[in-house]
Amino acid sequence: MRLLERSDDGIRLTKDLNESTLPRYAILSHTWGPDTEEVSFQDMVDGTGRGKLGYKKITFCAAQAERDMLRYFWIDTCCIDKANNTELSRAINSMFRWYRKAARCYVYMSDIYAEDYELDTKPNELDWELAFRANRWFTRGWTLQELIAPASVEFFTAEGLRLGDKRSLEKQISEVTRIPISVLRGAPLAAYSVEERFDWAKSRRTTQEEDWAYSLLGIFGVFISLIYGEGKDNAVRRLKREFELLNIDKGEENSSQYVQLRDAVGRKYTIPWHVGSQWTAMEKVIIDAFKNIEELNKHVREGHYDLEDPDGHIIHQGFWNKLVRPGWQITMKILSSEKKTE
Repeated sequence: MRLLERSDDGIRLTKDLNESTLPRYAILSHTWGPDTEEVSFQDMVDGTGRGKLGYKKITFCAAQAERDMLRYFWIDTCCIDKANNTELSRAINSMFRWYRKAARCYVYMSDIYAEDYELDTKPNELDWELAFRANRWFTRGWTLQELIAPASVEFFTAEGLRLGDKRSLEKQISEVTRIPISVLRGAPLAAYSVEERFDWAKSRRTTQEEDWAYSLLGIFGVFISLIYGEGKDNAVRRLKREFELLNIDKGEENSSQYVQLRDAVGRKYTIPWHVGSQWTAMEKVIIDAFKNIEELNKHVREGHYDLEDPDGHIIHQGFWNKLVRPGWQITMKILSSEKKTE
């Protein structure tokens, strides 16, 4: 993770830092302007970004971080080398964690101007509340995790005037976003259903359609590869599948544990196709299932089983990816040692 650092020479990028030894840092949440006006990683390396409109966000964040006695801060436009696909994938999968670890999160609302509401002379929430509620920041996909993850989230006008924070504005934020106040206060996301979490993102938009799903990785606590071009539906499907597999691994809900092998000899278990549509995923389910065996005979501990399609035909590992079809219920039979064929 790279950070921006305030120094005597101005603002500069740090080297790629180990997350386990990060200094305290602030983090910016904002909506992007035109790509040509945002300061990129290469602009920071070459020193060519000062003339861009987006540089104002950098100077704002640096000044606010200094007021909060923070030397380091992070901004997505210029701290990620987006030309490096590996780095981009790592950053997107780490984003929720990076926002959660930040000492301060500054929301820069570039389309709310203090002068329009005389906030510098007579701050009156009613004057700007409508603009706050209708702000573009609440409509973007990536800003959902940027609102939920950090403990401290503060909102600022385009001039850098503070409007309030996540706690003082929680009523307005909850009404706009449909996110429960308990979540804004840091309640565990695991306490909320999949449907509830998807509902928080339902009306939000991203420039790349796949990013709608990728922006939810931290909300669901999963990690997946980025495949731009796969489309939103496929990205959401992979997100859901990874979440289901994670729940099987953790054993958080009995309803999510499709395979339970206690006293399993001679029994059959059905496994939905989407849990094991690829052999690597199916193998993981089987391995994790056999880890949970308690006081069973040796032949079961060794993993003797057959996997059958809906018609009762045994599916062999080598043909798994070609044969398994959407909608199948895969049957797993636990065999006794004398019935196991070599």
